[in-house]
Amino acid sequence: MITERTGLPLSVGISGANLHDSQALIPLVKGIPPVRSRRGRRRRRPDKLHADKGYDYSHLRRWLRGRGIKHRIARKGIETSQRLGRHRWTIERTMSWLAGCRRLHRRYERKAEHFLAFTSIACTLICYRRLVC
Repeated sequence: MITERTGLPLSVGISGANLHDSQALIPLVKGIPPVRSRRGRRRRRPDKLHADKGYDYSHLRRWLRGRGIKHRIARKGIETSQRLGRHRWTIERTMSWLAGCRRLHRRYERKAEHFLAFTSIACTLICYRRLVC
């Protein structure tokens, strides 16, 4: 899941439990829809991406750089993850909002398409609640 700065989900995907998170980064970033701004053209990509050490791969850094996305990815063995803590809490909070949906807390659906549909509905409800209040 990719969220914006306030925790609203921008792109959601599901994968098997045996798939590493870093392999899902490129499809999730490509899945971000164009965002309409008050002035100028629609933005088709984020300005900056924060990620933890699980995404520390040179091919991901090159891919993000090639798309013009500034990345802040903690490096394995060099940096601590403490600096990313202030950015990480937004995704953790969004994941707890999703865990509040009873149907998503434990995966009842056998088909991935059904589970993705319920996850999309839950993300829509999260966005609605955040934008109304």
